[in-house]
Amino acid sequence: MLFNSFSYAVFLPIVFALYWIIPHKFRWALLLTASYYFYMNWNPKYVGLILFTTVISYASAIMMEKKPDRRYRKGILISAGVLCLGVLFFFKYFNFISESIADTAGLFSLKMNPVTLDLLLPVGISFYTFQTLSYVIDVYRGDIQAEHHFGKYATFVSFFPQLVAGPIERSGNLLPQIKAEHRFDDSLASYGLKQMAWGFFKKIAIADTISKFNGVVFDQPHSYHGFTLVLAVLFFTIQIYCDFSGYSDIAIGTAKLMGINLTTNFKSPYFSQSVKEFWSRWHISLSTWFRDYVYIPLGGNRVGKVRHSVNLLITFLTSGLWHGANWTFVIWGGVHGAAQILENSFLSKKPTDDRGIRRVIRIALVFCFCAFAWIFFASRSVADSFYIIRHMWDGIGHPLDYLREGTLTLKTGKATFLCLGGSLLLLAAYDYYALKRDVIEAISSKRTVIRWCIYVAFIIWLILNIPTTNSTEFIYFQF
Repeated sequence: MLFNSFSYAVFLPIVFALYWIIPHKFRWALLLTASYYFYMNWNPKYVGLILFTTVISYASAIMMEKKPDRRYRKGILISAGVLCLGVLFFFKYFNFISESIADTAGLFSLKMNPVTLDLLLPVGISFYTFQTLSYVIDVYRGDIQAEHHFGKYATFVSFFPQLVAGPIERSGNLLPQIKAEHRFDDSLASYGLKQMAWGFFKKIAIADTISKFNGVVFDQPHSYHGFTLVLAVLFFTIQIYCDFSGYSDIAIGTAKLMGINLTTNFKSPYFSQSVKEFWSRWHISLSTWFRDYVYIPLGGNRVGKVRHSVNLLITFLTSGLWHGANWTFVIWGGVHGAAQILENSFLSKKPTDDRGIRRVIRIALVFCFCAFAWIFFASRSVADSFYIIRHMWDGIGHPLDYLREGTLTLKTGKATFLCLGGSLLLLAAYDYYALKRDVIEAISSKRTVIRWCIYVAFIIWLILNIPTTNSTEFIYFQF
């Protein structure tokens, strides 16, 4: 079930009404039932994978809590990790590993036919696997106590707003909220609806509009060259942000309707002044997950410079692989890791001046770097990535023709182009002001006439920008 679908528009109000009607002691059961129904709308048979991962992580935590012996607890932790990651590996990486081994053998003139399986990647498997792993690790470390109520723990794992694309929640944040008794807070619910509206705006008015052009170029990049490829890269840079952060806004806003606060996942990332800052603002729940469960256990920055660089590179290569079973994602992660290593070597001090032209230049450089790295993320293969990099400047020697040819390839009406431009300006203004204040809260505190004028204007603008074709699936569903 997609957030941007009619079925969700029916599903959510029913769940919302029932949630606040029934007694508190039954609400977890409603959320669990709704979450499993939500997931089964995609593919009923794969709901067994969530249940399997839930049972393994739940039982492992209980077993570790009952016996304090460190070796025993470590054995349980390793077993749980192998089982949960084994499911993820089988469905997501088996074919990739098999094909990579065959390709490597071919380099040494050894003929090997890869063994591949015709499997459908379960939606959200990377997200709920990491969520259960963090829970088991936290119990092993003694940071939290094991949850003994299986139903409430299962609700934590499968909570439908963030089930298929995050944020990746920690048990310390979400589990207590599932167990707590909530009283309806109209201001929190109102905030949630406004955040959902902003998320739908980013998804529908910007990401879906851009995808019409972008998808064609990245599907067949060899059919294009010059400024067309540059536009495709810039558009994808905006598209993936609006698509993914839009999903997070809808998920977080939906949870607020039930009185639950999920982790903030994006904080104006394209206004970052360094790659390190970018990763403190982009997909925050994932970057902090890798920090706490990969980077720090490797030694973090508490080691020598060389080892620190290796730790960074391993963390980002692993992060890239998490995103997808393709060498393009590994390279994308490696590029970001290498950039942070270079920053640590040459830009060790945080900029002291936070205003003026230097800040603008730093933001522009980080944006351009991120756009370059997204080439690998968006491409179907490494060969496609390098084709785009080599041919995106074809014809630059004749600037006017270069720009004209690329723009004409858009095949977009002036009205659509102007609406998209207006939406992008609105997005930039929102993110800029969000650096120092809560924009939704700021608007909500305005006088009644002013804020309702803003609401009405926003709704009209959103309606005018709804694409004539069906809204597309969220990009991060494939991870």
